[in-house]
Amino acid sequence: MAKKPLIFEYADQENKVLEAVVVRFVGDSGDGMQLTGTQFSDTSAMFGNDVATFPNFPAEIRAPQGSLYGVSGFQVHIGSIAVNTPGDNVDLLVAMNPAGLKTNLYAVKPGHTIIVDTDAFTRKNLEKAKYETNPLEDGSLENYRVIEVAMTSLTKEALKELQGLDNKSIVRSKNMFALGMVYWMYHRSPKHTIEFLNRKFKNKPLIAEANTKVLKSGYYFAETLELIPNAYTIAPAKMPAGTYRILLGNTATAWGFLAAAEKTDLNLFLGSYPITPASDILHELVKHKHFGVKTLQAEDEIAGITSAIGASFAGNLAITTTSGPGLALKGEALGLAMMIELPLVVVNVQRGGPSTGLPTKTEQSDLLQAMYGRNGESPVIVIAASTPANCFDFAYEAAKLTLEHMTPVVLLTDGYIANGSAPWKIKTIAEMPEIKSNKVEEVKENWHPYDRDEGTLARNWAIPGTEGLEHRIGGLEKDRVTGNVSYVPENHGYMTKIRSEKVKRVKDFIPELETEFSDSGNLLVIGWGGTYGSLHTAVKQLHGEGHTDIGLAHFNYINPLPRNTGEVLKRFDKIVVCELNNGQFAKVLRTNFDEFKFLQFNKVQGLPFGNDELIQKFKQLIQ
Repeated sequence: MAKKPLIFEYADQENKVLEAVVVRFVGDSGDGMQLTGTQFSDTSAMFGNDVATFPNFPAEIRAPQGSLYGVSGFQVHIGSIAVNTPGDNVDLLVAMNPAGLKTNLYAVKPGHTIIVDTDAFTRKNLEKAKYETNPLEDGSLENYRVIEVAMTSLTKEALKELQGLDNKSIVRSKNMFALGMVYWMYHRSPKHTIEFLNRKFKNKPLIAEANTKVLKSGYYFAETLELIPNAYTIAPAKMPAGTYRILLGNTATAWGFLAAAEKTDLNLFLGSYPITPASDILHELVKHKHFGVKTLQAEDEIAGITSAIGASFAGNLAITTTSGPGLALKGEALGLAMMIELPLVVVNVQRGGPSTGLPTKTEQSDLLQAMYGRNGESPVIVIAASTPANCFDFAYEAAKLTLEHMTPVVLLTDGYIANGSAPWKIKTIAEMPEIKSNKVEEVKENWHPYDRDEGTLARNWAIPGTEGLEHRIGGLEKDRVTGNVSYVPENHGYMTKIRSEKVKRVKDFIPELETEFSDSGNLLVIGWGGTYGSLHTAVKQLHGEGHTDIGLAHFNYINPLPRNTGEVLKRFDKIVVCELNNGQFAKVLRTNFDEFKFLQFNKVQGLPFGNDELIQKFKQLIQ
């Protein structure tokens, strides 16, 4: 391919302006689809678009090449309008092999675009994808605009003069060819990706050069195609003024804890055992030793949480991270932290279960485990983040609640928002809410370890090694004042009620429940956690169609529930609880408000709610 200077000028080019577009990249696990999608997302965010992403990859580290269950995908929704979900129906599908095409064709809007690597449509790959005939030849794609590109061959052609690369390394660059084409189609500059490649491969300049060459080749190849006569423009979104970063939910969670540690002048400790999809929180915090962060990759889940309890006893802001199976293993130690009344945050990034289940897919099926999954009477605070960006806010809130109320907090996120990304407005520590610590700063006469704050019932946080603050600690029931072991029946009853009442009183320190779109009416849609974007988008669309008597109440505080929850519920004729499980939050609501009838809409497929299915359900209930 002839060389030409890399210039990105569009002044003389006619463009079609779009409000939003949904792009999905799919291929084998080794085709680099996650990297490709991430680069397109980051570039669009830097351009000023609102962005939401949805990575979707197999559980196997490297599934059999060309297999249907080995397809790895990355979907991104970019817009000049507010974007709350990665989108349902796809405007552009980039399929690097037949398996990717077959498993994702259902999502492409009729009449919209599919780009395929024709080099991958061999007889062998077609058989692996269970195709009896070649879909590029049998007329089955007539309802779509199909752009057939020999990406592998063109990648090799672009790098034929570059010496020192083996064939495997050359072929692995083909994802950059696809990315270059998509950049041209949607009026994106490859500049950010070129800078990224130079940073990523600074010690392997030949790899950086190869990927850059292929990226440019794909960009200019798209410019020559008659099937793509115009580039599409998605203008920057109108967002509140400020400086933004595009963050993964897991990264935002890690940063929220960093902010809380900085605000309280405490050292942050993470004791964790790697587990999908929570491991990235550990990976992120390891990078921040300069902030006084201490991380321990423990030998198992139990060691992870018990090390965090020890760190909390020693005066650190202590957290442990896991997913559903790990939360089960942490149950006994979480009960210990509740019993000895120490601050501790347990982050559970939910995934499909039970057992190993669907480790790379999303679900909300750990709620009842978070609420009740411990022996004895052992209530803890339970809250849930609802977007990739507000994972930051609720990590900070979890730290605030555990430090101020001296009892463990379970923070629920899920694979959907943890692996998804969105623009996040950078905040200063001064903007963050104050966190009051119960740490004993000076020894007073007649001090006792279980003296309590009258409002919160939080006990003193006495740091070991401080003269005059010596006290006993452990999992046996303790005296209500001294903390010494006590088997007195009345004392046990008193302490059980105090620990329960302490969690109940949290309702006086959290925001009241607010509804969106309508304060009263025919139908109240209820959700919690990571379903917010899907539910918000569906209810917003219905309002736009004239259904103004439908409201949305989304819960971030689960235990305790906001104090005005009952008042909100009584303002609507019908209530439907939507969640990615078989009705766990509906059970919680029925337990607390048995006077109301709670309808359910549930999905347990390892996938988030789709907009169309929500719209259909809500219209049925409205009618």
